[in-house]
Amino acid sequence: MSVISPEEKQRLITRNLQEVLGESKLSEILKTRDLKVYWGTATTGKPHMAYFVPMSKIGDFLKAGCEVTILLADLHAYLDNMKAPWELLSLRSKYYENVIKAMLRSIGVPLDKLKFVQGTDYQLSKEYTLDVYRLSSVVTEHDAKKAGAEVVKQVDHPLLSGLLYPGLQALDEEYLKVDAQFGGVDQRKIFTFAEKAFSGYEKRIDLMPMVPGLTGNKMSSSVEESKIDLLDDAAAVKRKLKKVFCEPGNVSNGILSFIKLVVFPIFGEFEIVRSKEFGGNVKYEEYDKLEADFASEAVHPGDLKSSVALVINRLLDPIREEFKDPELIKLTNTAYPPVGKAKKNTKAKTPVQSDYCRRSSIPVTVGYREGEVQLLVLHPDADSLYLETIDFGEPSGPRTVVSGLAGLVPLDSLQNRMVVCLCNLKPQKMRGIESQAMLLCASHKSETSKEVEPLAPPTGSNVGDKVFIEGVPQVTPDEKLNPKKKVWEKIQVDLSITKDGIATWQGKNIVTSQGAVSAANLREANIS
Repeated sequence: MSVISPEEKQRLITRNLQEVLGESKLSEILKTRDLKVYWGTATTGKPHMAYFVPMSKIGDFLKAGCEVTILLADLHAYLDNMKAPWELLSLRSKYYENVIKAMLRSIGVPLDKLKFVQGTDYQLSKEYTLDVYRLSSVVTEHDAKKAGAEVVKQVDHPLLSGLLYPGLQALDEEYLKVDAQFGGVDQRKIFTFAEKAFSGYEKRIDLMPMVPGLTGNKMSSSVEESKIDLLDDAAAVKRKLKKVFCEPGNVSNGILSFIKLVVFPIFGEFEIVRSKEFGGNVKYEEYDKLEADFASEAVHPGDLKSSVALVINRLLDPIREEFKDPELIKLTNTAYPPVGKAKKNTKAKTPVQSDYCRRSSIPVTVGYREGEVQLLVLHPDADSLYLETIDFGEPSGPRTVVSGLAGLVPLDSLQNRMVVCLCNLKPQKMRGIESQAMLLCASHKSETSKEVEPLAPPTGSNVGDKVFIEGVPQVTPDEKLNPKKKVWEKIQVDLSITKDGIATWQGKNIVTSQGAVSAANLREANIS
């Protein structure tokens, strides 16, 4: 590789970044030596197409002579609402390392100058643990929650682990002995938190890109419709792209963002492939020209999608081929076992390996159903409670349900509407009246207010329709859940509303035979 100037190194390091914190420090370092930078990824869901953004930037870093460390943040994955079960941490780290190497090979990035580090290799040390304790003595709950707001799953009653997460990430840059951290703009609050929390440590440079998902939001491993998996076949790629909203002339869409941040940095060009009848093929060497042609409707959304599909399959083909290896197939299936079949560790258990952490098989024991509110009045003995009569189409007749929605949901908005309820909880008396089900709602709580709205069944739903989780094997629900096992409490932490208003559990849509259950107005909310 030819010697390049500090200015050219800085151009490579910072191109296609949305924000850089500490650019003047970057300039000073490059005058005397190469930059040390790390990128961390929590080993939760399977990596997807958006991971080509950091991969292409890692290629830029290496071209600029940087020393690059990839942190496989396994402990972070567990702390973030246990998105990765403790017994699968090691397997998922191995999967991530193998798939990241396959991605880098597919775009021609050499691996000899890269270093992979697993979080638990140093995050369980005495020194690191003492720093965590020191951090906990100077950081408030408010600051910790605010720092992780865009990264850690937000719930009404957060686990302590989620509050520790930002601090641990702040410590990582010190223990990895780097000059800079590379991470999405969703981590900006953690970056600024690190600067304030560790006044005795050297200030680091923060390099921030972001890629929207196919729906126009950030791609997420937990939101199925927002991502293309690295092992998806060509048919799945075509199917997912076909569903993507891409309005003619509207340049604010996930497809164009993907081309700008992934395709052009890797290939340096993009070709629209279409029949001569519609103008024939057009090759673009500058993204701005493609965007201008799309804005003027010289490029049709259908041609844009089909051309992107060709490039995506070009990127994925080498990875698919590598993962035909029997050992990698076995690794994939053990790191991400089918729902309900997570392998249990037969060795001596530690507290973090308790049954509380193994929630993948829980939803099949729960009975969700649709019902219609027939009668709704205030509870005679409690101003905060509604007393509802809900028809689930059962031979025994409607059920009585008590909900704490008074003052949050207008009484008339619930009358005669379809709702989704949890029907096999043990009946419980609420101010003297037995409640025989739980009405499920989307909720969003801030420091000053709380918004609540009942979940909405899809159009065409009928009283008594079964509600289930897409992709989860269905069995007959338990007649009554055992309250001592706290089944509902374990499920509830993984229930959420997406940015598109869809109700999900662990990223899987909650549906009926008519379509997805949703929230009419709330987005990125909890379900309770």
